[in-house]
Amino acid sequence: MSSITLKETPTKLKEMQEHYRPYLIEKKIPYSLFFAKKDGVTITAYQSGKVLFQGDHPETEADIWQKEQSVMQEPPSGLPADFSQKSIIGSDEVGNGSYFGPLVVCAVYADKNNLKSLQKLGVKDSKLLKDSQIKLIAKKIETMVPYQLLTVRPAKYNQVQPTYNAVRMKVALHNQAIQLLLKKIAPTKPEAILIDQFTKEANYRKYLAKEAVPITESLYFITKGEQHHLAVAAASIISRAKFLDELEIASQELGMRIPSGAGFQSDQVAAKILKKGGLPLLSQYAKLHFKNTQKAQNLIK
Repeated sequence: MSSITLKETPTKLKEMQEHYRPYLIEKKIPYSLFFAKKDGVTITAYQSGKVLFQGDHPETEADIWQKEQSVMQEPPSGLPADFSQKSIIGSDEVGNGSYFGPLVVCAVYADKNNLKSLQKLGVKDSKLLKDSQIKLIAKKIETMVPYQLLTVRPAKYNQVQPTYNAVRMKVALHNQAIQLLLKKIAPTKPEAILIDQFTKEANYRKYLAKEAVPITESLYFITKGEQHHLAVAAASIISRAKFLDELEIASQELGMRIPSGAGFQSDQVAAKILKKGGLPLLSQYAKLHFKNTQKAQNLIK
């Protein structure tokens, strides 16, 4: 377990408390303002202004509050000058780290003439937006720019996963989404293709070579790609909206709230599903190779 500590203003602390309201937990911690737990990360805010993020990947939450929320960052080495103002395809995925729900990949083509309109919509990293905002903005993005969305629900994921590891599966999906989107926008060609980096470029290209129709030209890879072009930010929002919709459908079908993430709450819900219908039922809603499956089985022993 690792940790990250930030120093925030009283105004920012109020904003954070509102942001984490759905995840607040009553716990008496001396001199604390609030305590929350989201996707396996605990967030403790203190009266001094310090905010402690703890978990296996605390940077996933801490980064939200360290970023500038509306300004595209200057491109790092490896990206061309004025990259954020070019016409590109950007791709991102959601759901890879969540036990429940699908793996969703989206590719968006953002023409440079549409960038100002996307910015006016409030397009930015989906982690900086509330779920209600994501759903609203996603619908508007879908009417404004060409996109390709691919959804691998748990039943299909569990069928493919023994052959395709997590990285290869994502490479295949990103490649397919980009390939289909290129067909949609033809004869228009993007100036570049930016993939929100989830593995080293050499590793991506290794798995890419196994695909029937690999898209290999004009590819760029960078972590936090949504900070460097609105196409990736838009893809992130559309992906997240679809992921949330799928969780809501699962919740309705099972008659219980299905959480995102892979924390203890997911173990508890999985245990209830196992009692209800065993592994066959759980396999329709969860990625079985996660450790949560064994933890849930232990809970009902």
